[in-house]
Amino acid sequence: MLKFNRMSHHNSDQLRTRISEAQATFAALNDSFIEVVEDAAACAIESLKNGGAIYFVGNGGSAADAQHWAAELVGRYLCERQPLNAHALTTNSSTYTALVNDYPPEEVFERQVLAHVRANDIVFAISTSGNSENILRAVAAAEKVGAQVVGVTGRDGGKLVEHCEICFIAPSDDTPRIQEAHLFFGHNLCEIIEQAFVAE
Repeated sequence: MLKFNRMSHHNSDQLRTRISEAQATFAALNDSFIEVVEDAAACAIESLKNGGAIYFVGNGGSAADAQHWAAELVGRYLCERQPLNAHALTTNSSTYTALVNDYPPEEVFERQVLAHVRANDIVFAISTSGNSENILRAVAAAEKVGAQVVGVTGRDGGKLVEHCEICFIAPSDDTPRIQEAHLFFGHNLCEIIEQAFVAE
């Protein structure tokens, strides 16, 4: 039988530090955060009500966010309502692996955007650094077809912020804290979008 061992003093100190860092990140979310969530949700609602779609794209943990947020809208976040036209461009394994095999990897999202996204759609580009080449190329493709782009990033926003009508920049330079703030952004985004369709 395994015997439970309490954490070392070092681990306890580390966890307290992480809690303090997370609290500082969330404490830095102010009225500008509220404004950007409201603006992003309003654009998404308008797109959906005009027959458009929402596309989410990201790498690694941001790919998990893309899939998570799409699932909240196709399914439900908190309330029962109609399924919403939302997609993550990270989930079709055959398409993804074919593109990575046949084309430069930085084109993996660009080609999907060109294939699927139209002018009345909206693309949420998620990148903790704002400098992921495949995300930047996806954004450029979205601009080419006339779709709106919302950036979700961190640090100084990177190159991504220059290509977005709306951009949430998590107030941190630390990837885990940025990702935690992104999840909070996504949950609030989905809640506001959902509320616009509950009564329909």
